[in-house]
Parts: sequence; structure tokens; C-alpha cells
Amino acid sequence: MSMQELENSSDAELFSLLKNEDETAKKAFTILYSRYASRVYAYCRRFLGNKEEAQDVFQETFIRFYQSAKQDREMTNLPAFLLTISRNLCVNAKRKEKSMVDFESVIFPDNNETTNLNDKKELLELIKRALELLPDEYKEMFILREYDGLSYQEIADVTGNSIATVKIRIFRAKQKIREILAPYLSDLSKY
Repeated sequence: MSMQELENSSDAELFSLLKNEDETAKKAFTILYSRYASRVYAYCRRFLGNKEEAQDVFQETFIRFYQSAKQDREMTNLPAFLLTISRNLCVNAKRKEKSMVDFESVIFPDNNETTNLNDKKELLELIKRALELLPDEYKEMFILREYDGLSYQEIADVTGNSIATVKIRIFRAKQKIREILAPYLSDLSKY
């Protein structure tokens, strides 16, 4: 099969080709990788907030994806499958991170609070920080909805939660972000 024919193939067709150990399987993986790599990396980066950790989880996601293709399974929603893998790996990485305390951060806390909001970059940094303060289950849902553009049903499929739970957590995430940003935005409105 030529590369052009493969590029026109559906995700499910390409996924089924990954079971083989030939040149076509390598081409199919390359195409799937190019289709979804940026989306998966962006999710990992936003969820974890740490570039190096996000790269590790991103690579592990595609390793596990490739390994799972060797199993006998039918693929109906490949983007959701990839995000499910990366979600599980991100959650595990966050658990490990919480169990380890950075000694220097306890002794020398970072008190560089940005109070001057004269440009969009600073506001975006505040939003990023507010996102980091959200509980993981809220942050995850918010990222999937607002950054990845998934529907409530797709988020429910990826996370294994009901649509009602997804909607509630996204609502609460937005509420929390507003609460966190309220003092900064009120200061900004004074100017």
C-alpha cells in the first residue's frame, strides 16, 4: 500500500494494520502519530504543567498505544482511546508527584506573585496558575472541554464518568477559576 493510500485511510483501518510487523504497520503508525501527536502532547502539557514530565508521559502514551494495537481489539474512537491512555498516565504521574515533597520548595517558597496585569501574557500566566490550583478531576475535565474541544459525551467516554458528572465538574472548574482570578481582575478594573 502506498503512503498516499494509507493517508486516506480511516483511523480504524490504520489501527488494524498495526498488528503486523511490516513496513505498512510502520507507515500506519507514522500517520496516526502525525494525526494525534500534537493533541496528545498539548493535553499532557496542560494537565501536568511540566514540560519534561509531559514529554515523558506523551512518549509513554504512544508506546502503550502501539503495544495495545498488538492485542485483538476493535477501534471505534481512536482520539478518545489515546486521550484515555494519556489521562491515566497523567493521573499516575500526578499521584507520584504529590507523594514526593520538594525540599527546596518548602524552605524557599516562590513568592513571585504577579500583581501588574498590563499585558495579556501576565493574564494568561494567571489563568495557567489558576488551572494548576484546581483539583485534578476538575482540571482534567476543563482541559478536555476548553483546550481539546471535546463534547461532554466524549469527555464522559474518556474519563469513564457520567455526562452529568462531567458537566458539574466543568462548571465547578470555571467557578473556581473565577474565584481564584477575582482579586486580580478587581485590581485590574481599578486602573
